[in-house]
Amino acid sequence: MKEIVKRKCTGSSYEKLLLLNNPAVIEFIGEVVNLCEPKSIFVKTDSQEDTDYIRKRALECKEEFALKIEGHTVHFDGLYDQARDKKATKYLLAKGMELGKNINSVSRRKGLKEIREFLKGSMHHKEMIVCFFGLGPLNSEFFIPCIQITDSFYVAHSESILYRSAYEAFKKLSPRATFFRFIHSAGELENGVSRNIDRRRIYIDLKEDTVYSVNTQYAGNTVGLKKLALRLAIRKASREGWLAEHMFVMGVKKTEEITYFCGAYPSACGKTSTAMLKGETIVGDDIAYLRNIDGEVRAVNVECGIFGIIKDVNADTDPIIWEALTTKGEVIFSNVLISEDGVPFWLGDKRTHPSRGINFSGKWYRGKIDEMGNEIPCAHKNARYTISLRRLKNCDFHLDDPKGVKVGAIIYGGRDSDTSVPVQEAFDWTHGVITMGASLESETTAATLGKEGVRTFNLMSNLDFLSIPIDRYIINHINFGKRLKSPPLIFSVNYFLRDDKGVYLSDIEDKRIWLKWMNERVHRRVDAIKTPTGLIPKYSDLKRLFKEYLNKDYTKDDYRKQFTLRIPENIAKIERIINIYKENISYTPQILFSILKKQRERLISFKNKYGDYIEPLFLERLSK
Repeated sequence: MKEIVKRKCTGSSYEKLLLLNNPAVIEFIGEVVNLCEPKSIFVKTDSQEDTDYIRKRALECKEEFALKIEGHTVHFDGLYDQARDKKATKYLLAKGMELGKNINSVSRRKGLKEIREFLKGSMHHKEMIVCFFGLGPLNSEFFIPCIQITDSFYVAHSESILYRSAYEAFKKLSPRATFFRFIHSAGELENGVSRNIDRRRIYIDLKEDTVYSVNTQYAGNTVGLKKLALRLAIRKASREGWLAEHMFVMGVKKTEEITYFCGAYPSACGKTSTAMLKGETIVGDDIAYLRNIDGEVRAVNVECGIFGIIKDVNADTDPIIWEALTTKGEVIFSNVLISEDGVPFWLGDKRTHPSRGINFSGKWYRGKIDEMGNEIPCAHKNARYTISLRRLKNCDFHLDDPKGVKVGAIIYGGRDSDTSVPVQEAFDWTHGVITMGASLESETTAATLGKEGVRTFNLMSNLDFLSIPIDRYIINHINFGKRLKSPPLIFSVNYFLRDDKGVYLSDIEDKRIWLKWMNERVHRRVDAIKTPTGLIPKYSDLKRLFKEYLNKDYTKDDYRKQFTLRIPENIAKIERIINIYKENISYTPQILFSILKKQRERLISFKNKYGDYIEPLFLERLSK
């Protein structure tokens, strides 16, 4: 393998590999060279020179285009390559391996045969890029070494922003150390984009911790260290006794005190807006690793950048991100509209858009239609931005701390119009895991194709990425908590409760108050009201917090509407969740049914005594 790799390496690339003193790395690269048959190989180290080379080549290859502001570039994916392809994303399962029902998979032998056929010779006349990255802070027990091999300079550029470069860290690895492996080829290109979308495949080999991706450029399918690596990490975490979660990590302030929260929210439930709240700090917006260190939960952001949806980012609601996206510095925009003078525009940016420009469909003008006769918007609804967290003014100083941050609380954020109160605390760790995390739902909106108000089950907001059976995933969470000296508190939030006229009962900024109340509970500075489903705030505490942080008069009528216990709806939710587990999950832990049934019994008891709807001030009197 050494000779094969040496012949293809350009400049000092081969010497860079030899300095790693790791035969397994060269063996892996050699296998990919034999398969993809690249014209040449470029090896990226941690140097600024190598990063600059990748940026320059992305422009030269026309995978990116320079914009008006220094450091800003734009990338366009193909018209039909604008999102994660769930159908084409499959686990390769060896004989005897089971993940449960409804998991998209193919036999390992069949899947490897197909993906290797598609990758064979896919890098002819292309430069192969070998990158060394780390998941989590380097030189820490959270760190997972990774090698990304790709023929896309856009992918390599994106990862150089999103992840910590780890070439030097690889030098310290034992030759026997394992690492995650990612192989990507955009395949044959036409007008700069992947041509053979019908042969797009994203296959995850759990046996070898390897991800294969071909005939696609969209970052969600190609940036291996993001959600694809999360699948590998969940399995690794299950073996080793820690948690890999689809969670933000943020710091909540009270004067000089900062308390760290993790939060799991399905799409359109307020995850990013919570992680980026004004006045707080952000460690990460998407993926976290949680470990038990000396009996307490420590968490890190797997990444050091953001690959974020840009739709509706504007100066009013997202001032920190807006500033970073409109000033000098490194940003990759994707699938937005570019005006004739090189300025990016996107849906919901609250600016007057030009009537023509360049977007993912090529030359664009207002009224342009696609081959189906549908009008093409100026920017895609899934348009993105890629940016370093360090460019944000609210970036937390513990971003790269090898010890991570101590977690005071975990939030599960759902979306429903008629059931859950805006914020409540679980009775204990297991109660929270079962009734809040493992029962998490999100409700479809008018912006979603299909019927509005349909509730989608998404336990821990991690269902799409599970690489272990659901029953094991739930038990792992419960056991993780049992081993802690003092588990973080668990909360649920729901920013989308509405009255009978369809009016939202919480304002956009109210989430700040729910967060501040949770912080008060973590430090036991306030009491709470016990209800059949959890602990809710007292009116007097919320009134004080609203005045202190929003200068807003919070009325008893607001409190009554938001925190009334809605018993029929809560019982209906429990029955929905029980049926989902009975009908779709092969081996559900009995503790889940036990805890949900006890909660239903408490609700029925309250219903028989006090009626269907119980106001919070009455609940407060009952709990005294």
